[in-house]
Amino acid sequence: MGHVSKEKTKLLVRLRRIRGQIEAIERAVTADEECAGVLQQATSCRGALDGFIAEVIEDHIREHMIDPEARREDPRTEAAEELVDIVHQYLKK
Repeated sequence: MGHVSKEKTKLLVRLRRIRGQIEAIERAVTADEECAGVLQQATSCRGALDGFIAEVIEDHIREHMIDPEARREDPRTEAAEELVDIVHQYLKK
């Protein structure tokens, strides 16, 4: 994941936030809190993890599939940009 080093700090912050969310879920389960609250926390955590995954996939596509020298109108560049959009739409619902 060397190509992610540019975004490393941002990604680590996201992971720490996710860790905090998981720890909050654990505390909620330990404290026998209501199911609805636990489920809400879990879905929030899943959303945060999906966002993390989307960022890593986007970074991978931009690093390995898009030629920085290519023009925006290049069909491969357009396809890669469309893929990034699809990943974000799918994972960031």
